Order: sequence, then structure tokens, then C-alpha cells
Amino acid sequence: MTDRFDWPQPRFVQTNAIRMAVFETGAEHGGVPLVFCHGWPELAFSWRRQLEDLAARGYRCLAPDMRGYGRTDCPDDISSYAAATLCADLIGLLDAEGIDKAIFVGHDWGGLIVWEMARRWPDCVAGVIGICTPHRKRLPFEPIAGMRARWGEDFYIVYFQQPGQAEALFEADLDKTFRFLQRTGPQTRAAAAAAPKDQPFLALQLALQAFDGDPAAPTMLSAAERQVYVDAYAHSGFEGGLNWYRNFTRNWYDSAHLPDIVHQPALMLLAELDAALPPSAADGMEEIVPNLEKRLIANAGHWVQQEQPEAVNAAIADWLARHFPPPKG
Repeated sequence: MTDRFDWPQPRFVQTNAIRMAVFETGAEHGGVPLVFCHGWPELAFSWRRQLEDLAARGYRCLAPDMRGYGRTDCPDDISSYAAATLCADLIGLLDAEGIDKAIFVGHDWGGLIVWEMARRWPDCVAGVIGICTPHRKRLPFEPIAGMRARWGEDFYIVYFQQPGQAEALFEADLDKTFRFLQRTGPQTRAAAAAAPKDQPFLALQLALQAFDGDPAAPTMLSAAERQVYVDAYAHSGFEGGLNWYRNFTRNWYDSAHLPDIVHQPALMLLAELDAALPPSAADGMEEIVPNLEKRLIANAGHWVQQEQPEAVNAAIADWLARHFPPPKG
């Protein structure tokens, strides 16, 4: 298995007025390329098991540190993290690489962006692989107001709207933050069951403040892997990634003209134990993604591609072999 020490060094690409770090595996002639888009609070490194496996199967794989993360630029302006801009970053990456069309693979926020790519730039998207984050019809109400009304001020996305406060919390002890956030599905489920009954749904900030996990306790990441995240966030901070959340309202207004239907062939991987995006969140997706396959990854939580890499890789490879087989020879 790949560990941090043979993770490739990035190349840097100028795209959409930023400098983007891009990690690549596989051969340039490996058929339709795959572009892997991570979520919060992750990195291109979160795809290390997929890049290793799929490159060995003959595919060309590119994984950027997305805007605001890792070694990619982190602009100050909150509006520069709107979905349309994040999609334009990926189009600029394709242009820089001389790629006309790619398969986009996304998890968490990256999942939202790959579905946006299919709607905003359909001619550049050969297929979509969504992990945990389903494609949904546009909400009939402004999303932050809806979240606040349903789950209150302590719901993590509502809490994230105020610049500075979540940054200070997460950056105070980076090792603790990543030990808390990146736990397995069973660990997260057990922690949720032990939480006070009056604690609001997904109040991450309250749960982190109460977290006293033993640094020596088993976690999803090895100490070396966790250090990759700690080092990256010591450099970039959390502001850029959190600014993605601060564009929910802007994205909602900006998407009014977009079609709901995604026509490209698509694979939706669902994690059985995902508390934030449970498998039921994808119910009814077939209505707006007619060429859709779904797979359930058992005994996995939200960080499914790191927690159950073999199962995720096998599901992706099977779908690719039927829709986008790599060149022979």
C-alpha cells in the first residue's frame, strides 16, 4: 500500500488565476483521464489508494489539491470559492493538460462539484463518479435559512458561516482536529450514540470541544498519514476550505438557470455508516440521473475511500471496465 513517502510530488498548473498543485499517476495514454476532486477537510492525498490502484489498471489519474487547500493557492475573497469558479478551475486544468474530456470523481464537497461539472460543462465530462454526495434537484428555498430553521445555529454548516470562528477552533490543535474528524464509521457511530441527547444534530464544534480521544487510540489514519494533513493545514489553514461552505447561498442563486438532469453515465457510491450523507440521501436520484448505477460500501463511514479503499477501488474499476475500459497493450 502507498504511504506518505512514495506519494508523488505535485506539478503546478496555472488555471483560472490560481496556481494549482496536481498529483498524477498512470500513463498519459491511459484512455479517458480521471480527475479526482476531494472534499472538506481533505487533500489530493485522500485519493492515494485510488490513484495507486487505478494507475496499475491502466488509467491516467489526476488529483488536485482543490482551491483553498494544501499547496494550491488560497485566495482571500469568499466569493472566489463559488461553485462556478471551482468548476472553472477544473476546466483550466483540462486545458493546461490538453484534455478534451474526463471522468470526474468526487467525494463530499468534491462530489457536489463533479455533479456541477456535468451540468455546467457537459461537453467536458465523459462520466461522473459521486462518492457519498448525491445529486439533487435545486432546493425551493435558500439552503442556509432552511438548515438554520431545521437544525439551529449549532448545525455545523450554519456555524461555519461566520468567518474566523471555525478556523480558530480547528487550527488550535491540528492533530486533535484530525483525530476527531477522520474516524471510521463505527467509531463515529459510537461517538454519536454517546453524545448528550440534547446536543444538536452534527454540531461538530461542540463535539470537538468535548473530544478527549486518546492520541494512542486506533484511528483510520496512521500517524504518518495524519501528519500529512497536519502539515498541510499548518501551511494553508482552514479558511479556504471553509469558504466553500460560505457560498451555499450564492451557489443556490447562481444555479437557477441550470438543468437538474445529468445525462452522462454515472456511478454513485454510498457509505453504509455515513452520518452526514446517509445512503438514503440518494433516494430518487434516478429521476435526474437516468444513466445511474448505485453501490453500497458496507461498514464504512464518511471517509469511505480511505476507510474501505479495496471495496471502493473494486466498485470503480468494475464500472470503468464496462463504460470506459483502458486501452489494451
